[in-house]
Amino acid sequence: MKRILATILATGFCATQVFAGNPDRRGEAGAYELNMNGWARSSGFWGMNSARVHGLEAERINVAGLTRVKKTEVYASYALWMQGSGVGIAHAGVAQTFKETNTIALHVQALTLGTIERTTTQNPEGGIGSYRPNFMNIGVSFAKQFSNSIHGGITMRMINQGIGNLTAFGFAVDAGLQYVTGPKDNMHFGVSLRNVGTPMKFRGDALATNVAVISSTSYVLTAENKANKFELPTQLNIGFAYDFWMGKKKEVSANVFKQDYRLTGTANFTSNAFGSDHYGLGLEFGWREMLMLRAAYRIESGIFKKSTSYTVYNGLAAGISFDAPLKKDSGTKLCIDYSFRATQTYNGTHSMGLRFVL
Repeated sequence: MKRILATILATGFCATQVFAGNPDRRGEAGAYELNMNGWARSSGFWGMNSARVHGLEAERINVAGLTRVKKTEVYASYALWMQGSGVGIAHAGVAQTFKETNTIALHVQALTLGTIERTTTQNPEGGIGSYRPNFMNIGVSFAKQFSNSIHGGITMRMINQGIGNLTAFGFAVDAGLQYVTGPKDNMHFGVSLRNVGTPMKFRGDALATNVAVISSTSYVLTAENKANKFELPTQLNIGFAYDFWMGKKKEVSANVFKQDYRLTGTANFTSNAFGSDHYGLGLEFGWREMLMLRAAYRIESGIFKKSTSYTVYNGLAAGISFDAPLKKDSGTKLCIDYSFRATQTYNGTHSMGLRFVL
């Protein structure tokens, strides 16, 4: 255990040195939708549960958590991003376990940004039509349980952005590890590295400009402007969680006991290569793993003052989940999740999700 834990911590420390937060580079990256978590369960933790996140939504925090899918999981979630801004985030995916220790998943994220009036230098007031930006990424994940304690996974993600007649395309890779130990498997460690991939660049007809050339004869040339490349918002998560089990012990099988109440504390550090680092704490209460209540607070530099804060959020998040068994002792469940993240302006971010465990 000590050797494995030392390896995880050393990996996280080395990665932190490479991808340490750099506020001076804020705004130099693109495709920030990769760091926008619309999954309703993990967002109630502010995504600060990289050590314990499990199921399909682990693809957005720490893909190693996919190994906790028992058989089949189907999940769909929608977030009203900063309600009043007109932005929405849709997540959907399916995960399937095979050969008991392997899990594969397909997941999609799409942003809805509404309709924007088309304008040009000749028509600054519009009246020439409209367009709808298209931001989507599709990921394929594979996770493996190497032992009762060690879980790992990797995601390959395809990113597509379209703004009018401009498009950008790229690839990203996520990787993560989770380590579980303790007398009741109640101590969790996690490390994940996200959004390591190819630089992206916009291309399209919208970069072309007609230039009139006047000499002995007049003619028009088409000049194509060049767009700069932009990096992906690389992110490193290091997390810890501990489960406190309470209530009367019930023997469910030979030498296997279950307790009704669980209180889980989490701590997480997130290093952003193109912005301020995040760190915070979370707490979740569970009753028979059917009803879960959670809350978390995420801190970053200058967040307590509007004049120094670079985020619209004030750091507070909370959520609730209800997992209803559909068949006794079958593991089949219908799960409903909700989360809220408070903002300094707008009306907060609301997320709702519906999950089937088969």
